[in-house]
Formats: sequence, C-alpha cells, structure tokens
Amino acid sequence: MGRELIQKQQQSAVSYTVEQLVAVNPYNPDILPDLENYVNDQVSSQTYSLDANLCLLRLYQFEPERLSTQIVARILVKALMAMPAPDFSLCLFLIPERVGSSHVLINSASFGIADSDVSFEQAIQAYAIHVLSLTYQKVPRSVLAEGINIEGLSLDKFLEHHVANSGWIVEKGQGKGQLIVLPCNEFNHPELKKSTADSIPLEHVTRIFPILG
Repeated sequence: MGRELIQKQQQSAVSYTVEQLVAVNPYNPDILPDLENYVNDQVSSQTYSLDANLCLLRLYQFEPERLSTQIVARILVKALMAMPAPDFSLCLFLIPERVGSSHVLINSASFGIADSDVSFEQAIQAYAIHVLSLTYQKVPRSVLAEGINIEGLSLDKFLEHHVANSGWIVEKGQGKGQLIVLPCNEFNHPELKKSTADSIPLEHVTRIFPILG
C-alpha cells in the first residue's frame, strides 16, 4: 500500500513537472528529452497529455534533426485514442510531410502499444460508431461489422450489449440481413445536424484495425 502511494506521488510529480515545463518555457529545446520520455510514460501508464505532445511536435519543427519517428508515431496513436476529439488532426498538422504518412507512422508504433491494444481498439470502435451515427439512423449489420471490425458471435454479443445499454434496436432487413437502429441525436436528424467537417472518414478509421493484428 505504501509503495503504491509513493509510485502515485512520483507519477504526479513527473506529470506536474512536465506540465510546468510546457507552460513556462514551451519553446526551449532543452526540454525535448523530457517531453519524449513523457510520451513513453503516457503509453506505459495509459495516461494522456495533448498539450505536452503538441509542444513536443512544435519543438520538432524547430529541431528537425532531433525528430524521433517512433515518438511521433506514439503521439498519433494516443491522439487516435482520444477520438472523437480533434487531437489527431491537430497533431498531424504539425508533422512534416517528409516524415511519412499517418498510416505508416501508426504501423511503426504498433509494437509499442501491445499493452494497450484493447483500449486502443475500443477507442477506434467507439469513434467508428460515432462516425456511423453521423450518417445513419438505421445501419446495416454488414456496414457496422466492417466499421468496428467485429463479426459473428462477437458481433452478436456486441449488439446485445448496446441494445441493453445504449438504446439500440435490431430490426430485420432485406433477406436475412439486419438493420441496427441508432438512437436519435443531433447528427442523424437533419433538422439538428451539425457540421462534420472535422470528422475523420470511416474508411480511414477502418484501415487502423489491421495494424492491431
């Protein structure tokens, strides 16, 4: 118990120190190693700091020779896990084109997120559902299956969970197909529909699942 308390205090101290560095002197290249270590800490501890990661990406712009592709990739993975917040787009905007595509970067980081694959995949699934809700009031089962990368009995259990907890309704479609009725919201009702300009297209989201294996 005492050891756990000390570890928590140490983690809080590290977080506080990094946040202070970002707030006080965000353009000082001397803090770059601290920010890189903090990215690795975020991966291992499943924490997240957008401000610190954006600060690091800005420093890379001023110090391109010190840029670590692996660190950038891990930042993108953490940003993806924050969807539907626009963090991924904010980070991607600060990455030089020469570094490579976001897909390649994320693929290079896949080995580094093994311990958080489950939470990462769940975050991507949640965002896929969010994107579907922007388009559909009733989504075909096949489209949902592709969007969240689940099929068969696993999809049946997934649907049962959301029928019981999220207000979903499963209807019979054409032939043996099924339609999943999503709850009414401001996105799938035209009179309440908001702009979706900042959303990542569903086809981009579904490309992430093969990276997880």
